[in-house]
Amino acid sequence: MSGHSKWSQIKRQKGATDARRGQLFTKLGREVTVAAREGGPDPDANPRLRMAVQRAREANMPMETVDRAIKRGSGSGDGAALEEITYEGYGPGGAAILVEALTDNRNRTVAEVRNAFTRGGGSLGESGCVAWNFESRGIIAIESNGQDAEEVALQAIDAGADDFSVDDGLIEVYTDPGEVERVRSALEQRSLIVASAEAAMVPKTTLEIDQKDAVSVAKLMERLEDLEDVQRVYTNLELSEEALQELTAR
Repeated sequence: MSGHSKWSQIKRQKGATDARRGQLFTKLGREVTVAAREGGPDPDANPRLRMAVQRAREANMPMETVDRAIKRGSGSGDGAALEEITYEGYGPGGAAILVEALTDNRNRTVAEVRNAFTRGGGSLGESGCVAWNFESRGIIAIESNGQDAEEVALQAIDAGADDFSVDDGLIEVYTDPGEVERVRSALEQRSLIVASAEAAMVPKTTLEIDQKDAVSVAKLMERLEDLEDVQRVYTNLELSEEALQELTAR
């Protein structure tokens, strides 16, 4: 699973320089709204909402904005119109790409997603064409804070994680999606610093392609993520160190 940490590294750097905070808040607000609609407005009784609210806090989203999003989901308003859709396709070099969207207009969204794939050198596929190679996993990123990374990872295993990766000092531990909050809490009780915690789609097997195509896939993913209706984008591409350096230097 080591490939996920490299994509996370790119996203963290992009997030640090991305001025489009309004778009980010829109995406986070939609996730909060749908989570409240599906599981109720109480974060303590709704794990998905609790995780969505935590992500909003990590992005410094104002709590009054979060509260409004919860009210939309628990009432009739805009939240009732949002639909969850997953799109599947291929990027340059045959990389599998999975796109999660929340939309109030299916026709608009599929047109925008298809156009992004085409302009990025990829193609939108049929339902099921790549989803078989992904599974939902809980992913928790931990800051080593000067501690030995392997020792921190072993503490995470003791806390209930079932796998981990350490890549250039970055520690990611993996859990069952339903165990993310429990393991996160256990880690924080051990005075470990949790940078992020989420449920994500992780590839069962990864693909290595040449650097040029790898960079093109990353650009396609950014193009997809920039669409207002798109929440998250996943791939099975295993980034080489050379491709990672080129992307993080942009």
